[in-house]
Amino acid sequence: MAIKPQWRTLLSLTFVSLAMVGNVARAENIPIVTGQQWMASSDDAKKAYLVGIANVIDIERAYAGNSASSNDIAQRFGKGMQGQSLDSVRQGLDSYYTANPTMIQHPVIETLWFQMVVPGLKKNP
Repeated sequence: MAIKPQWRTLLSLTFVSLAMVGNVARAENIPIVTGQQWMASSDDAKKAYLVGIANVIDIERAYAGNSASSNDIAQRFGKGMQGQSLDSVRQGLDSYYTANPTMIQHPVIETLWFQMVVPGLKKNP
């Protein structure tokens, strides 16, 4: 998933600022974003969430370095999202939750994986 450098910089600074203000976050205090929160969010907030996911994937890839295998989740995520943009992913998630209101309580990351990454892996083996 390609991210424009200015978005990455702006959102990275935002996340760092929030982390500094909010002190050190513990894993058990990090909320899981569901479709309900997703649908109630602005397009900019949705893009920020997606940039955050992309950054985590980039960090994982950098950490794995040359030892990464094609079965690593970061590698699979990148391959499954190949050809997608922030807007296409945002629109895809919006469409999915609109068409499947019973899935609104499911985590966005789960929906992203099963509705976009897994089908993308079949297209980009």
